[in-house]
Amino acid sequence: MIIFHGFILMILGMGVVFLFLELLVLVLKASAYVVPKFSYLIPDPEPVNAGKKKATKAGDEGAAIAAAIAAAVAASRK
Repeated sequence: MIIFHGFILMILGMGVVFLFLELLVLVLKASAYVVPKFSYLIPDPEPVNAGKKKATKAGDEGAAIAAAIAAAVAASRK
């Protein structure tokens, strides 16, 4: 008889967890439907630039990267 009560308690507990998870899924789906409708109330943050970089040519940037790599390799060989 005690094993029967144990099974009943186990099934009841699993049912409660299942219902809670179903409720969680429904709330998440509802919020995914509702939240985009009010997204205009909170504007997107302005992007923050670390610093203003001057425009460089792609070749200049590649040359600077190559020089940095060469310097690192030379320093590691010392």
